[in-house]
Amino acid sequence: MSERAFGVTAGLDPEIASPLAGRCQELGYVSIWSNDHPGAKGLETLAAYSKGADRIGLGVAVIALDRQSPDEIATDIERLSIDRGRLWLGLGAGFTEKPVSTMREALPGLREALPGIRLVLAAMGPKMCALAGAEWDGVFMNWMTPEFAAEARGWVEGGADQAGRDAPPVFGYVRTAVGADAEDRLAKDESFYRDLHQGYRRNFERQGAPEGTVGVAAENAGVAQEQLSRYRALDVVVVRALASATFEDLGSLAEAAAPGV
Repeated sequence: MSERAFGVTAGLDPEIASPLAGRCQELGYVSIWSNDHPGAKGLETLAAYSKGADRIGLGVAVIALDRQSPDEIATDIERLSIDRGRLWLGLGAGFTEKPVSTMREALPGLREALPGIRLVLAAMGPKMCALAGAEWDGVFMNWMTPEFAAEARGWVEGGADQAGRDAPPVFGYVRTAVGADAEDRLAKDESFYRDLHQGYRRNFERQGAPEGTVGVAAENAGVAQEQLSRYRALDVVVVRALASATFEDLGSLAEAAAPGV
């Protein structure tokens, strides 16, 4: 059975992020995540989380290496006093022309600059998933149907088998909206990513899923739980919140999607 984590967009007000992390810890989520984007650093959101929750894991997915170097990331972790033992550090190639070779070649330098930190590779296609399975501490998937996540997990396991090791944990964002406007929220977020860059275009083309259907759009908590339970191929389902950036709305979504509900 998959575990559950919760994720929001980087830059969330620390006065909201800290109590939200505490609430997620109370609800039984195993970790809480932030993305990273040019307007806000995910590690800073993680630092706010850590002030409100003292046990659950802290994850960022993902930091693009075409925007931040390993040394810059290491400096931020030190500056923000983030507990390395709780950290899952998701990394991706960004807009580089050769993403698979970029991430393969980057790994030794990342290990050197970030000792003791679990490094998670952003992966959607077969080659990147195989690389994650062979060499990384985890794999982070994004924008997948339950059926396609199962296929992608097979690519990860194939890479691990070829490398003669156990497959690393498989994480994945599952965009989740609950309420009367859930379908509109999911469709709006998905439409932004469908044509963001070639990697996303290929990802959506492989799946062939109708627009606005990759994720969870539910009228109530019961429907949300049923849809989330279909993502059995993921070891950790990261509920990526599609809700207003208030404690009330994010907290309500966290409760609706919580493990064990």
